[in-house]
Amino acid sequence: MSNIEKIKEIALFLKKRIEQGEQLIVVVSAMGKTTDRLMDSVHSITDNPKSEDLAVLLTTGEQQTIAYLSIILNDIGVKSKTLTGYQAGVHTEGSHLKSKIANIDADRFEQLFQSFSLIIVAGFQGFNSDNEITTLGRGGSDTTAVALSATQECPCEIYTDVSGVYSTDPRIYPDAKRLNTVSYEEMMEMSALGAGVLVSRSIEIANNHNVPIYLARTLSEEEGTWIMPTTEMIEKKVVTGVTLDKDMLHVTLIYPYYDAKLINDIFKKLEQHDLNVDMISQITNNEGLQLSFTLKDTENHHIQQVLSEMESLYPNLVLKTENKFVKVSVIGSGMRDVSGVASKVFRKLIEGNIRFHQVTTSEISISHVVSAEDGEKAVRLLCEEFGL
Repeated sequence: MSNIEKIKEIALFLKKRIEQGEQLIVVVSAMGKTTDRLMDSVHSITDNPKSEDLAVLLTTGEQQTIAYLSIILNDIGVKSKTLTGYQAGVHTEGSHLKSKIANIDADRFEQLFQSFSLIIVAGFQGFNSDNEITTLGRGGSDTTAVALSATQECPCEIYTDVSGVYSTDPRIYPDAKRLNTVSYEEMMEMSALGAGVLVSRSIEIANNHNVPIYLARTLSEEEGTWIMPTTEMIEKKVVTGVTLDKDMLHVTLIYPYYDAKLINDIFKKLEQHDLNVDMISQITNNEGLQLSFTLKDTENHHIQQVLSEMESLYPNLVLKTENKFVKVSVIGSGMRDVSGVASKVFRKLIEGNIRFHQVTTSEISISHVVSAEDGEKAVRLLCEEFGL
């Protein structure tokens, strides 16, 4: 949805689908860099806008897109209906800018399909129990689309600027393979660990409601990727992909002695500020307590508030916030049944003279924090090691 010409092409694509007898719910995002421009305009006014006001402003981007698309569709003979998140009955809960979908009024769409063959919904937005406009945060339009598919009990097709899910970012490793299928759990792990194709919570909704997702490039004939339950996949790979998360802050707290209250306070404040931390490690020895964790660098402003509050409570606390690290992760659902994957990862990084500063694992992933300058090299080495 980058410009009017692209929207016209999409309208013609949708018309062909309607002429084949389909009824479609189309979820759209804002055009191009609209959201960024809106945020820039706010920053020219103040550094501390109210969340409620920001939500009202940012949702106007999607409303422009649904209007343009519907105007074009009706002009070429397709009866379409536009719905904002409020009109679509997207009930949300949580903070104004990071809301989660609580439920959607499914009956609304059944009624509209009696008069319209295509319904266009503004993604990224909803309304809370106080009837205030809210936004769903990063990847909100994808989340809206999957949630709507869950209520309608139908597959979800997501079209974007990539032609599916790859074993890793092709810009880093040009020989990366496009995956025909990938499981929900692998895709959730890949998304959470740095793959920017889909946000993990949209996959979580799909997993919870058994919604197959087809991801492909917009207006392309190239085959995409199906994201589906593991049980429907013919073969599980030991390693499916390698991800690189560059958008990472590494936070370390050092205190002269172990204090359970300090640990409780920091995690309580992280929760109060709605901050999601990722890798966590704690060391307690004769030199005191060292607690480290990572989170997205987009949360820098909020984490600085938290750390400032902690400093005032604990004068002897030493704090470090660094963005010179990245996270490299190896993911694969077959890892739980095959031994030796971890040793291969460690050995490959050591052979490549790549120092790792923090390590964490799950049943289907192994993640290493390495220096930013070594990130892409680590991805290439691991892709070669596992034939990705």
